[in-house]
Amino acid sequence: MMNVMKSLLAATVVMSLAATGCVRQDATPTSDIDNAIPTADQVTIKLPTAGQSRTVGDLATYYLTTRAATLTFNGGAAWVLTLLHAIVQYPVTSVSGNTYTWGPWSNALDPAEYRLDVTANGDGTYAYSLSGRNKTQSGSQFQMIITGDADPTAGELAGNGHFTLDLNASHSVDPIDNPTDKGVIDATYDLAAKKLSLHIDTTDDHGAAEVADYAYAEGTDGSGDMTFNVFGNAGGTAANEQMTVRSRWTAAGAGRGDARIAGGDLGTVQAIASECWGTDFRRTYYTDNASFQPTEGDAAACAFADVDLPPVQ
Repeated sequence: MMNVMKSLLAATVVMSLAATGCVRQDATPTSDIDNAIPTADQVTIKLPTAGQSRTVGDLATYYLTTRAATLTFNGGAAWVLTLLHAIVQYPVTSVSGNTYTWGPWSNALDPAEYRLDVTANGDGTYAYSLSGRNKTQSGSQFQMIITGDADPTAGELAGNGHFTLDLNASHSVDPIDNPTDKGVIDATYDLAAKKLSLHIDTTDDHGAAEVADYAYAEGTDGSGDMTFNVFGNAGGTAANEQMTVRSRWTAAGAGRGDARIAGGDLGTVQAIASECWGTDFRRTYYTDNASFQPTEGDAAACAFADVDLPPVQ
């Protein structure tokens, strides 16, 4: 999963750099389109951070896991929206009816060129697609890399939307800069509710199917809830296991992480581990039912008293 998200970031950075170097015709995009695509700040998910005076060894393992996941997945979604928002700040290249087009554009040494099309629907919503074409192949056609829709009608900081990132197309368009891109990522966001969800279909390094779901919700007080679910082979036979991590934390930063491995080689057995941390992000309690590590700390110190994992699928 981490490799997929790194590919996502690499692809969007390349396209963003290409956008800053292009020259477009003198036209002005509508402010409605500008407002329809959220900025990076609007989709940034805030997880409490540990002070610099603390060492990594003192921090709770599941706190670090939660922070890494939120930074990776929320950051990846933010990069896509940041890229699109940056492009529409430039003058429109052409307008055809209710469709606005930026590009195609490319720097001289880039192996690919890109184009953004935004269609203004009659109900105040927008549909968009970012397409690319491989310049190294004669006669290559534009392929859609990002497709999505945005609904800003609820007002500022209250819009919602969905987009799909086709990493297979990203690789086909530019295999030089995106040599390992593969799979498809679907993202849904709701700015008012401060929710983000991702569905990822890809393959592992051995070509086996791997599916993951990620969901994040932030409370108005800064508290949060994150669930990361992966279907893949954790070892043993070729059977796939379901690996789930759920973390919850308060506005002050104290939290609890629960992890489970189920199905596949485990049969009806479920291996579950739980860890709690305080407002200083240090472990206050740990236990598991598989003798991974000895139980330590005080369960009464947990900000959330019980294991609360979603049902096994």
